[in-house]
Amino acid sequence: METKPLLAVRDLRVSFRVDRRQPGFEAVKGVSFDIPENSTVALVGESGSGKSVTSLAILGLLPPENATVLPGSRILYGGRDLVGLAQDELRELRGRDISMIFQEPMSSLNPVFTVGYQIAEVLRLHLKLSPRRAQARVLELLDEVGIPDPLAKSRAHPFQLSGGQQQRVMIAMAIACNPRLLIADEPTTALDVTIQKQILELLAALQDRHRMSVLFISHDLAVVGEIADRVVVMRSGEIREQGTTDAVFRNPQDAYTRALLQCRPPLEHRPQRLAVIDDFMGSDKPPGAPGERARGLAGNEPIILEVRGLGKSFYSRQGLFGQREFKAVQDVSFKLARGKTLGVVGESGSGKTTVGLTLMRLHQATAGVALFEGRDLLAMPNAEFKAYKRRIQIIFQNPYASLNPRFTVGQILTEPLAIHGIGANDAERGALVRELLARVELPEASYHRYPHEFSGGQRQRIAIARCLTMKPDILICDESVSALDVSVQAQVLNLLQDLQDQFGLSYIFISHDLAVVKYMSDQVMVMNQGEVVEFANSDDIYLRPQHPYTRKLLAAVPRADHRIRAA
Repeated sequence: METKPLLAVRDLRVSFRVDRRQPGFEAVKGVSFDIPENSTVALVGESGSGKSVTSLAILGLLPPENATVLPGSRILYGGRDLVGLAQDELRELRGRDISMIFQEPMSSLNPVFTVGYQIAEVLRLHLKLSPRRAQARVLELLDEVGIPDPLAKSRAHPFQLSGGQQQRVMIAMAIACNPRLLIADEPTTALDVTIQKQILELLAALQDRHRMSVLFISHDLAVVGEIADRVVVMRSGEIREQGTTDAVFRNPQDAYTRALLQCRPPLEHRPQRLAVIDDFMGSDKPPGAPGERARGLAGNEPIILEVRGLGKSFYSRQGLFGQREFKAVQDVSFKLARGKTLGVVGESGSGKTTVGLTLMRLHQATAGVALFEGRDLLAMPNAEFKAYKRRIQIIFQNPYASLNPRFTVGQILTEPLAIHGIGANDAERGALVRELLARVELPEASYHRYPHEFSGGQRQRIAIARCLTMKPDILICDESVSALDVSVQAQVLNLLQDLQDQFGLSYIFISHDLAVVKYMSDQVMVMNQGEVVEFANSDDIYLRPQHPYTRKLLAAVPRADHRIRAA
């Protein structure tokens, strides 16, 4: 006899009204799937596929002013249809029976209140616990999710915790009332591989302990393969494929599923070009296997940048007259070959980004030299450094924050040309900008549009184009693909490879994603707590890691064939 699922979604359709004069946009189109008892179901797809909208519809959290769950949609939980349920009934259900971990903990946690107060609020609201009992339960929950010194951390504000600890607080809040269904919306997207693995293992352990079901939302099939029992693949608001994890991964039936599986850089080899979604769609057969890209240094390549003993310390006040020194970077040395890529990997706080910002003189170095064609970039006067600034550019992690929202793309790309006197007049600079847009595969119409009109991947292309306006020799890529869907990430990585092949650019590629670093890099520098712990050709690092920290990072890389939780 077939058992009833814990939650059944039937023909769910959600429409958003953008303009009163136009018909609504249907973001979810007839989605149906089940979540069995004590199991993990993963919703997978790119941004805009309808994953998060589906989860918000389940909880009744869609904005009522412009979102509508269309007639005929059903969300069945415990014999009740949640569609159309009164708000007071939904409020009682949320947090107690069904709870959610949102994607970005810093925007979900209230910065004004301590984390202990925020967890206790859930307990007081749903379980009616007294302040003393709620405080005791808060400490139990923080201990259960692996936060050290629960009493001290309960008194901390969110900004005083690391990203991994903030996510653990969100998990503690979500499981506070022992829910039967936990919805986890991209809970590991921006985390280091080691913290990501810890969070996945924690969710699996909590699920087994509390016998709850999990709806796990992600764009990364490698992560999903480690934790999910069943997979539901979505694209453009529709389900393209669903089934057990083993069946979907071993024998995907839909071209889109095959594309998602192939977009992520493999650890085992290095294709000349990464597969993208368009390679698969419209064809029943996957694209032919591209050739392999050789990486590594022979030792006789010309050196464009040599860094010796780089150090950067930050200081904070201690007492009335004293100060405390924090050494963010200590004695970092490396050589960057012309036309090659140096990958820099490590966890958050390892000093990766500080190295890049210090080389750009956005931080003032406290020790060391950085020799560019024999001149020390760190010691030269500002006026002299301006000429070199054109030749060393940086792509920041967040294109949303690094592009001026008040400028059109044309203005964003023309501004550095005007500042540095490139181009005889506005017409010539405009022609250069349009040529750059074509080079990063953006349409000419982009010239007159604003950053908010573009997707994340397109904004990153704009940021790359802005760097190329200076015709640099060195490009520092600071986590420049970490927040992108795997399919968009593949497009940007292919673009960076093409630009390097065409212009002989040298890259310092900073990332916590070891699969991406291996694919892009000739050499890899592994950093931990501000120091270099290992440095070698990329293939040697991955095949024969020497340092325990490097081995720890490699062991944390998600692999779809390794299951954290047995089905």
